[in-house]
Amino acid sequence: MNKPLILVVEDDKPIRNLITTTLETQGYQYHTAQTGEASILEAVSKQPDIMILDLGLPDIDGISVIKRVRTWSNIPIIVVSARSEDRDKIDALDAGADDYLTKPFSVEELLARLRVSLRRIRYDSDKLLKDSTVFINGSLKIDYAAGCVWLDEEEIHLTPIEYKLICLLAKNVGKVLTHNYILHEIWGNYTNDIPALRVFMATLRKKIEKKSSQPKYIQTHIGVGYRMLRVADDSKPLNID
Repeated sequence: MNKPLILVVEDDKPIRNLITTTLETQGYQYHTAQTGEASILEAVSKQPDIMILDLGLPDIDGISVIKRVRTWSNIPIIVVSARSEDRDKIDALDAGADDYLTKPFSVEELLARLRVSLRRIRYDSDKLLKDSTVFINGSLKIDYAAGCVWLDEEEIHLTPIEYKLICLLAKNVGKVLTHNYILHEIWGNYTNDIPALRVFMATLRKKIEKKSSQPKYIQTHIGVGYRMLRVADDSKPLNID
């Protein structure tokens, strides 16, 4: 991949300068926008690889920007916002954001989130090229056609719900999935039983995680949902919540 192009949507000048300076020192290309409407025009015309988006914009709310962009693009969107309530995170992620970073933030964490998004882009591209029915992530392998899961070359036996959960997470690797999204995808509109989801996720983790205290594959975003991490030599789980 050539130097990634990042669209920074932020109306606060000091924060915008902090982000763009960080991007520049790391070799990223970038464009900026200070309003929601301008960000949508920039996304259409410049076709950036990733969007970094503030929610509190002067014209339209960032949630509206996410929803409009999602009507035509699957570009990774990383929200950077001072809104720290779980409800705000859930609304942004349900609208289609891929990640959520709360202000104030460290530049190291922002760069880590960018690397996660770039790995997802590379993975999606590779997946399209290979047109494969097999998902491989580190020592974890899922054969969708056979309905089987292996860890360290040994088949692990999952219940039907556990299998659905791991497939849903794998098909969205690198992306935070909210509790409501997972419940809807696995059980439909028939339940909002988050405690039951936590139980199923706990049993799944026992089968695929060697150290439950240091999860390698499934990351919990407390009060929000779960994310499958892309396992690579240079990747380490992030302590987000």
